[in-house]
Amino acid sequence: MTNVEKINAFLDKAKMFFFLTADGAQPKGRPFGFRLLSDGKLYFGCGTFKNVFRQLTANPQVEVLALCGDEFLRYDGTAKVVKDDALLARVREAMPEIMGLYDSNGWEMGLFYLENGHAEIRGLFEVKEEFDV
Repeated sequence: MTNVEKINAFLDKAKMFFFLTADGAQPKGRPFGFRLLSDGKLYFGCGTFKNVFRQLTANPQVEVLALCGDEFLRYDGTAKVVKDDALLARVREAMPEIMGLYDSNGWEMGLFYLENGHAEIRGLFEVKEEFDV
């Protein structure tokens, strides 16, 4: 299993995770659930009209945080925005209701992955696994 597959598997178990950005000097976090593993990269998405997208383009240093039982995952890196119609088509297949809402409102889905990533799977008092992605 590759390192990015380990992250995806942890996020599968956790179901929901938190995506952390900065708004100037103020940290911001919000729950996320969507991601797409494709060609060795873990893609995330959100509306380009949302504050989170504005924040990650202004300061691309971000972190994903997920909790599952007595373990948690920290995955940080530099958000890299991509425009890829084939990936967007896969998002449409995975989330037809949400993408239908986006289409009916003229909204755009922004897709991104993390470059130069680093991940830790931790227990309460110890690092269980640590790796670069």
